[in-house]
Amino acid sequence: MVRFFSYLPALVPAAIVVAIVIELLKASNLTAFPGFFGSNWDYTASPPQWGIGVFVVGSFLTALPAIILAILIGLGIGIASTTYLPKLATRFLDPFVDLLAGIPSVVYGIWGFVVVGPYLGLTLNPWVAQHLGFLPGFSGARILQTGQGLPLAVILLTLMALPITTLLIRDALHSVPKDLWESGLALGATRWEVMRRVAIPYSHRGILSAGFLGFGRAFGETVAVAMVIGSVASFPTSVFDTTDTMSAIIFQNSDAALVTPGLLEALAEIALLLLAISLIVNILGRRLISSLLTEQISGL
Repeated sequence: MVRFFSYLPALVPAAIVVAIVIELLKASNLTAFPGFFGSNWDYTASPPQWGIGVFVVGSFLTALPAIILAILIGLGIGIASTTYLPKLATRFLDPFVDLLAGIPSVVYGIWGFVVVGPYLGLTLNPWVAQHLGFLPGFSGARILQTGQGLPLAVILLTLMALPITTLLIRDALHSVPKDLWESGLALGATRWEVMRRVAIPYSHRGILSAGFLGFGRAFGETVAVAMVIGSVASFPTSVFDTTDTMSAIIFQNSDAALVTPGLLEALAEIALLLLAISLIVNILGRRLISSLLTEQISGL
């Protein structure tokens, strides 16, 4: 009996996930919107149009560049903290990266809207458009002076995904056996050569899992993105354009869903798709982490 009741707390997270999926399936009424995956979203039209293709594209256009930047920055931080920085400096600087995870998303949003946005809109974005206008996606761009659009959303998502990616990359690099380091240095390789040719290939699964889990963090971010992305239900035509994401459209229309026929069902479908993508990405990331830990234990 005691063993049976000890299982109950372990089943709570799984039961919550199942309950959420069931309720979203009930609320969404999947057969109601045959054009759901189209690109037209206008619930004021007659009949209403519920295509969410633009939001799916917007979510990937913001999350993918953000996680690429987060991995590159996290890899640089991990290399510095494991190879070049003194231990005293590492102990002092590493906690600051972890503190980024404790900042509320609305603080990122207001900081981006008030501080970073005007700088992008008035200075950086026009400069980039002027010097890279010969490239597709940079010429003829409509740049808002407020800086709202894809670049600002990507910057904020990069900062928000940075703590988890840096933590996992740092742990992966720390897991490289000292024997490999010492062997490479004994053969005459520099610390950078050992890092590039030995440590990074050895910990590539940990780095990849950091990308998956960081992508899940960036893909589902809501408040900060809703504040800076521009909230326009259209496909972006340039890298500076405004668009919208799945999580942001749910946040922006939650009040109207209570009084608009069909809108609640549409938002529930978006939430169901968002949940499915997030679960798949997180499961893949955790599988990579577990396989990496298995290899490390077997190598002991």
